[in-house]
Amino acid sequence: MTTDDIYKQNADEKPFRFNDDVAKVFPDMLRRSIPGYAATIEAIGSLAARYVQQDTNCYDLGCSLGAATLAMRQGNQESGCSIVAVDTAAAMTRRCKEIIAEDDRQSGSGTSVDVIEADIRDVDISNASMVVLNYTLQFLPKDDRDALMRKIYDGLIDGGLLVLSEKVVDENDEMEELLIDLHHEHKRRNDYSALEVSRKRAALENVLIPETVAEHRRRLANAGFGHSAVWLRYFNFVSIIAIR
Repeated sequence: MTTDDIYKQNADEKPFRFNDDVAKVFPDMLRRSIPGYAATIEAIGSLAARYVQQDTNCYDLGCSLGAATLAMRQGNQESGCSIVAVDTAAAMTRRCKEIIAEDDRQSGSGTSVDVIEADIRDVDISNASMVVLNYTLQFLPKDDRDALMRKIYDGLIDGGLLVLSEKVVDENDEMEELLIDLHHEHKRRNDYSALEVSRKRAALENVLIPETVAEHRRRLANAGFGHSAVWLRYFNFVSIIAIR
């Protein structure tokens, strides 16, 4: 695993981009930056075993290097299923295709995976039993999020599952300040310097736009989801499940 030292080496203040440099270090970046990330991926596999139905599609929207895709593939126990993994970043889809090809050789899974370079807002979603948005929605303009959620709901079959993981903000300013401090402490414990933390925070400003848990749950309800719940929270990172 290549170590993430992007914000140690790079002092310029360009906005965060999912480019080749990020793709090379992305697993290490996720491991050190997002508390609870490994638990989220593990649960996606368990949820796939429970919710994926025979002869249906699964979608990993904003797939990056395909961690959620592989979790769904490994968890799925049904026949005739396919996974569509979508990301708009060419650097991510190139590396994702290599990772999936290696998994093809090693696992011999009967679940096909199609990795597509595209904007998730433009992708058709149909006959879906499971859709994953793993830290993806936060990078879309807020005005586009309601339409995407309705599109996902419409593309899910009855009983289909959505997994939505996001960085969130707390409605209480004092608690939000505490959660930010705890997250920064988590990064420092994972060997990011205070300068690296500061640089990355600046790079993500106006690129990653978080919302409150209440806003996410309202959006899910407005899209048609009758059931939703936060199943995992670690500081200001949450994962929500919603069932059609």
